[in-house]
Amino acid sequence: MTTHKILGLSGSLRANSFNSKLLAQAAHHYPDAEYTAGDLRLPLYDGDIEAAEGIPAEVRKLADQIAQADAVVIATPEYNKAISGVLKNALDWISRADGGAANSPLKGKPVAILSATAGRSGGERAQAMLRLCLQPFLPNLLQGPEVLVAETHNQFDDEHQLTGDLNLETLKGLMAALKAEVEG
Repeated sequence: MTTHKILGLSGSLRANSFNSKLLAQAAHHYPDAEYTAGDLRLPLYDGDIEAAEGIPAEVRKLADQIAQADAVVIATPEYNKAISGVLKNALDWISRADGGAANSPLKGKPVAILSATAGRSGGERAQAMLRLCLQPFLPNLLQGPEVLVAETHNQFDDEHQLTGDLNLETLKGLMAALKAEVEG
């Protein structure tokens, strides 16, 4: 049995981020995977920095992790009806790491999207925006099932485990679809 390498990217940097907890649950439901959480604590994209110093080491590391992964799972919070600045900044840097978005390590890579938000929509608008932001990278973007965890304060137990049969079944379905795509 082949162990797949799965890279998780959380658009939230908070220590107790529900999106990071959701990624951990996603990894748990992808059997026999080697899971790594990517670090999105990157400098703000600045073309002058890129011109003077090149691609920062932490961006190069993230781009290499994406390239080495069999699949990427991105969890996005919804901040003011959009993806987080952290996630957008990471995409901006990744688009520069290998000479443009169309040459990025995300090209052709199976990518699954999840979201966990305090609001009622579960991050539906953020997911739609993230799909648009990913288009130039040409990933193999899974269309569903959509994992939209709303009212997060009621959706995780004291051990940080996702609760609710619908949430769990949808997450399991998405991870099964991702695994099938990787094994394609």
